[in-house]
Amino acid sequence: MEKVKYLIVGGGVSGLMFANKADGDFLLLEREKELGGYCRTIYQDGFIWDYAGHFFHFADKEIKEFFKRNIPQEDLIYKIKNTKIFFGSNVIDFPFQANIHQLERKDFLDCLYDLYFKEERDEYDSFLAMLYGKFGISITEKFLKPYNEKLYACSLSELDQDAMGRFFPYVDFGQVIKGFKEEYKESYNSTFMYPKGGARVFIDALAKNIDKNQVGLNEFVLNINAKEKIAETNKRKIKYESLVSTAPLPDLLGLVGGEYKELCGRFSWNKVLVLNIGFDKKSHYQDLHWAYFPESDYNFYRVGFYDNILGQDRLSLYVEIGYSSEAAVDVDAELKRALEGLIRCGIITDHKVISFASIVMNPAYVHVDSKLDSLKSKIKAQLHKDGIYTIGRYGDWKYCSIEDSMLDAIRLSRELSVK
Repeated sequence: MEKVKYLIVGGGVSGLMFANKADGDFLLLEREKELGGYCRTIYQDGFIWDYAGHFFHFADKEIKEFFKRNIPQEDLIYKIKNTKIFFGSNVIDFPFQANIHQLERKDFLDCLYDLYFKEERDEYDSFLAMLYGKFGISITEKFLKPYNEKLYACSLSELDQDAMGRFFPYVDFGQVIKGFKEEYKESYNSTFMYPKGGARVFIDALAKNIDKNQVGLNEFVLNINAKEKIAETNKRKIKYESLVSTAPLPDLLGLVGGEYKELCGRFSWNKVLVLNIGFDKKSHYQDLHWAYFPESDYNFYRVGFYDNILGQDRLSLYVEIGYSSEAAVDVDAELKRALEGLIRCGIITDHKVISFASIVMNPAYVHVDSKLDSLKSKIKAQLHKDGIYTIGRYGDWKYCSIEDSMLDAIRLSRELSVK
């Protein structure tokens, strides 16, 4: 039986960053044939597509310095974000609630009136109640409710009022009025960075200094004996001192088993079909980075333009479609509907598809529910007693950025190094 100080489950950004910060005695397991998790990149027919639309906004000094050392600056592109909302016959600036003055007169007056007379409270019992309370009926029902229902693929009444945390673009009445004359600039990601070679560039940087002999690809955990600190994989048994998991929390609980397995059903999430589509020529939308689609006429909720970011001469899109975790996915049918929708909104006309790749992200967005917070805290505290630590977006079951996931790994590495 092999022995290791740190057994790291999952080779995405969280697991790789922990490996970079660990004291050397570790083994990292990744069930896929390559590292990266959802930060993997597809190179096909001259197109560059990530597994999902990733755009990077690093603020932490340590993380910025890490990538500065490991990625040549000429390999990165910096952009001022340009995002839009396709609403009816209009294309307006994002976020909707800060740009209602760009709507047709009736829609604008409805939104402004309802925003002024909204019934705000200190606390809300759901994400939907928060939307009505902070933005009024019209802004909620014209954009915020239908868009987020398409994204999360569930009733917004099932989500916590802080389901999106700091990433939700809150605006008050004064900011809306100010937006009549000034461009809204309060977004946390008004600028972004993107590698010329796709998100894979960041994964390569994270993996650069990791010994390949300390990485097990195509290897996944079958069960975990928490008391004996032994993990059994599809290839071997491993004795560990600490197990660091970036796997989805319900999956980890199932692997540990016992009373933990009974808790798996308490967690919910959506899945997302990503259609990466390459066309023979550009769209007339040549400065747009991504766009939002709240209306049910479109099967997708978001479309992104890789070609406009990378400076390519052919239209290269990612198209995202949300599902409940249990829903069946018909890729061919969804591609047909997506192409019809892209024609209807004017992104494509007589364009020809010359390359295509699809990915199903499952889980994609976790359903944040504050009622689970105390349960999650108890679970993590008990796991910690057994030397098991769970981090990252899915490991900690939260809505967070890629940078946040790496910061989780850095903090944990420091905590364990002093134990």
